[in-house]
Order: sequence, then C-alpha cells, then structure tokens
Amino acid sequence: MKGAMLSVGFIPLLDAAPLIVAQEMGFAAEEGIALDLVRAPSWSSLRDMLSFGRVEAAHMLSPVPVAAALGLGGTRAPLAAVSVLSMNGTVIGVSNALADRLRDGGHDFAFDDARAAGLALIRAATPTLRIGVPFPFSMHAELLYYWLSALGLPAPQNVDIRTVPPPLMAQAIEAGEIDAFCVGEPWGSIAVENGVGTLLLPGAAIWAFAPEKVLAVRSDWADAEPALLGRLIRAVWRAGRWLGDPASHTLGAELLSRPAYLNLPAEVLDRALNGRLVISPRGEQRETPGFIDFHAGAASFPWRSQAQWIGLQLASRNGLDRLASVQTAGGVFRSDLHRNALRQTGADLPAAVSKVEGANTPLHTDSGRLIPSQDAFFDGRIFDPSQIER
Repeated sequence: MKGAMLSVGFIPLLDAAPLIVAQEMGFAAEEGIALDLVRAPSWSSLRDMLSFGRVEAAHMLSPVPVAAALGLGGTRAPLAAVSVLSMNGTVIGVSNALADRLRDGGHDFAFDDARAAGLALIRAATPTLRIGVPFPFSMHAELLYYWLSALGLPAPQNVDIRTVPPPLMAQAIEAGEIDAFCVGEPWGSIAVENGVGTLLLPGAAIWAFAPEKVLAVRSDWADAEPALLGRLIRAVWRAGRWLGDPASHTLGAELLSRPAYLNLPAEVLDRALNGRLVISPRGEQRETPGFIDFHAGAASFPWRSQAQWIGLQLASRNGLDRLASVQTAGGVFRSDLHRNALRQTGADLPAAVSKVEGANTPLHTDSGRLIPSQDAFFDGRIFDPSQIER
C-alpha cells in the first residue's frame, strides 16, 4: 500500500483543515499515502460522491452518516464516521437589518450568552424567522432546533429553514433571502467582511463540545481496506494535533487560503483558528476560547454517545422509534476503528466509547490520565444514552 493515492472530498471550510494539513505538511506521506483532495460544491454532491464511490473518504457533516443509517435523506450506502475532524467552529449570524432591531431592543452582542441571544432573536424576529443552514442533516440545523425550542420557539415547526451552500451564505443574506444563518467559518466572517451581516453567537455557546465534521468512509470500504483506513486515520489525527498548537495557526491559515482549497484571505482564516472574530461591519471584536478544536480533549474521538444524541434528535423529528434509532446511530461512530488505528501512536484515548453528553466531567483515558472536559449544553441539560425510552 506504500504510495497509495486516496481520493478525499471536502467543502471549502475551516474545518477541512486536518485533511488539507495532512497532505500539505507531509503527515499523509509519513503514512505512505497521498490525498487527492477534491473540492465539492455542496454537501449533497459530496455525500453522493462518497456514497457512489467517486471518493474513498470525505469531510462530512456529522449527522449525515447517522441519517443514512436511519434511512433518511435517500442515501442507502452505509457510511461510517471513523474520526471527528472538528469540534464546533460554527457561527450564527443575522442580517444588518435584524442586527439593528436586536440593538434597538437592548441586545449587546456579548457573543457568549446563548440564552440572552436566543431570547433577543425571538423577540426581534418578524413574522417568521428565515434561517439558512448548509444542509438539512447538519449540526448547524440540530443546534438551531435545540436552542430555539429550549427557549420557547418550537423548531423547525415555527421557523423557515432554508438550505444554502456555505460559500453562498453571504450572498443569500445580502439578497434578503434569509434573515439569519448558521454556518461554519469562515463563511460567517465573509458576511461581515462584505458588510452584509453581523455575528450573534458561536455554535459552541449552545453545545460546548459539538462534533461538527467527521471523517466519513463507506462501511464496505472500511471493511475491505483496514490497513489503508488506519493510515488515513493516523495522518489526519497527526494533522489535528499539529493544528491544535496555536503556533501552527499562521501557517495553517496560509495553507488553507490557497486557491485549490478555500481561496480566501489568510487573515480571516487565522482569526477563526484563534477564536478572535470580528463580529460586525462596525469592527467589533470578540474572543472565544475553544471556538474550534481539532485535538484538545480527545476532540477527534468518535463517541458513540455523540452519534446517539444526533440519532435521538432525528428520530424525534421524523417519527422514528427513539430507542431503535439511538441504538442504530451508536454503531455509526466507529470508535473501535479509530482506537485500532491509533493504538501504536501513543495517543491517549478515552477508555470508554460512550459518555453522558453535557455532563462536563473529566474523561478517563486508557493510561489512567484524566482529560478535562468542556462538554456542556447552554441550558444545563444532559444526554444519557442509557436512559432513552421509546
């Protein structure tokens, strides 16, 4: 397998960084592979590219493999999430007109209080809030539904959710097609740079440890190519570890900014990597520690409980059996494959494969070490997969 070329699809987003860095910084070459990175125009096209075998692996929205396993979205090819590429990294933004109404109502755009921001948004929205998300099966949508419903605006029933590819989000809000959006960086910042939007909240303020993107492969390919899959997982894990060092951010931003990848100013990408965002055309700035994580806190580990949380949300909205859906979803995040690939790397991996989401308790590792956890939902709820009822 030495020198094997793997075709890997991606969307031009900050959280594609582990794949880009794996190739550009030589981590893939160290594993005896090369990554042919294929830029896709939309999440639906990337999902289909993976499902029909046009690429071997993909940068993917974390709910997509779960939705496929539950029979949602028209994708029949079983998909497996073998690593989490990124935690968080999304922003919620509003049009300038809506931002003005929020300011008139006394909202201060503190950028760290999901409850205050959500209640202010609900008060200011008239008549029906039109929100752009990159794809129906996405953490963007799940965070919005969870957030707004918890604050008294049942979603998606009472909001107008529209699908907009990330690179087109700024155009959609400028054209008045949407009032707000939830999108991965840097496309929220591009709306600010273009003078057409204001950032209201980071996704991390809703769920502090939300699995945003995963490294997805077809399950049959994972079974047929275990050695090649292990090389890919290790290369991407090493890239995430490199990205986790703040000293790497300037070079990382320069790599991502290249025309073949995001083709955007490195300065904008660097701000997002460091969590120092310009949130409005006025130049207001906010600092968000942990805005996006690629490595800290075992960020790359695909917890079964993360998939089960997603499965429960999808089941509840689509009238599926909740318990059966949670059980099915748990098998999609392949912590076993991830663990096997990293066993000889010295990676300190969680000892368990499932946890109580939102509990914000330290994690035990195979070596007995404790990893600090920042896992919390804004409303203080927890999700315990063992307590699910039909």
